[in-house]
Amino acid sequence: MIQWQKSSFSGGAAGNECVELGHSNGVLLLRESDHPDRILPVSPDSLVALLTRIRAGRTS
Repeated sequence: MIQWQKSSFSGGAAGNECVELGHSNGVLLLRESDHPDRILPVSPDSLVALLTRIRAGRTS
């Protein structure tokens, strides 16, 4: 069973969908909580690149 980690930026109320991170057999997995059947496998390097791009886009 995959244990999913919810983003710390998400609230617990209904309508607070977020990205979740999990792992299985050494592969990192991403999914959006409002579409949990759509799972995207990613490499650690790809995840770092994604997070770096997201952080670079912040204005504060």
